[in-house]
Amino acid sequence: AMDDARATCARIGIPFYAINMEGEFREAVVQRFVDEYAAGRTPNPCLECNRHVKFRHLVERAKMIGADSLATGHYARVVAGDAARNEPHRLFRAVDLRKDQSYVLYTLTQEQLGFIQFPLGGLHKTETRALARAFDLPVAEKAESQEICFVGNQSYAQFVAKRRPDVTVPGEVVDTAGVALGEHKGLVHHTVGQRRGLGIARKDPLYVIRLEPATNRVVVGSRAEAAARRIEVDAVSLISGQWPDTPFEAEAMVRYRGAQTPATIIPGDPGSRTLTVQFTGDGPVASPGQALVLYRGDEV
Repeated sequence: AMDDARATCARIGIPFYAINMEGEFREAVVQRFVDEYAAGRTPNPCLECNRHVKFRHLVERAKMIGADSLATGHYARVVAGDAARNEPHRLFRAVDLRKDQSYVLYTLTQEQLGFIQFPLGGLHKTETRALARAFDLPVAEKAESQEICFVGNQSYAQFVAKRRPDVTVPGEVVDTAGVALGEHKGLVHHTVGQRRGLGIARKDPLYVIRLEPATNRVVVGSRAEAAARRIEVDAVSLISGQWPDTPFEAEAMVRYRGAQTPATIIPGDPGSRTLTVQFTGDGPVASPGQALVLYRGDEV
């Protein structure tokens, strides 16, 4: 990837600088990834990388060298606001919804949104590749990567297990009444909402409802039992920076490229950074540790 970036910069005639952020990445992304899985939650390392590495440290470095803005290849759109009119910057989903990455950008602040650019947000992937070919860039035909960048040629479970062997200890798989149905090979192999790979034959599908690190048990149940009707959300980040004082309607997305589910959002006290998300009927199957991102149409 470094060689490709260097070759691309050389082709278009701009300087290439390599910045060593190994320490920041290891602490903010990799270690959190391992710790969250060990605690029975399902982390999203791309979100943490964006929050702590790209749009924190990189923005700082860009300002230090006198850059006008930081541009990245994320598929999302920013609509600039007007401070004189008290209009905030706004974040939207990409035109190409198949590539949309707005879900992992919900922590962006007004200051960051005013400094960054997403030039690919208004393009479809086919258009991006066509432009790369037209400019004769060496990455025009480069294959896409969908895997977690730091895991390499292994599963995330293998990656975590090397650092936390305790997460591979076998234990019971039980139903919601506590009746043992089988055995798992370690909590790290399971996430809330998982339906396949449980090794239990049933007429109706079973879903992982929760993981219990204290008892080393995987609790399973029906789709209705797994569905969230009400979700408590903490560490809330609002794009506008304005805390709502009354409930409002929005669509909630509980996993990357998941479905948007209508909900009523009930804000906590100002300063609490907590929200309650109330679904009508059965909501989505939500994994603790993931982000819950709110949309109004295409706007985050």
